[in-house]
Amino acid sequence: MKKLVTGVLASSLLASAAFAGGPVVVVEEEVPVVEERPGSSAGILPLLLIPIILCVALCGNDDDEEAG
Repeated sequence: MKKLVTGVLASSLLASAAFAGGPVVVVEEEVPVVEERPGSSAGILPLLLIPIILCVALCGNDDDEEAG
């Protein structure tokens, strides 16, 4: 009788462990792909503005009015 009770108890523990936790759902995370812009994407405009601003600042207005 003791072997029967031990066998039934062991099988019930194994059966309950088999159904514990439910199904396993694996969700794969998608990593967004970000395309990098090239280093020259700043454009040529800032490179053209720097000499123009320097020329305006250094050349200035040379209109000297002569008092006559």
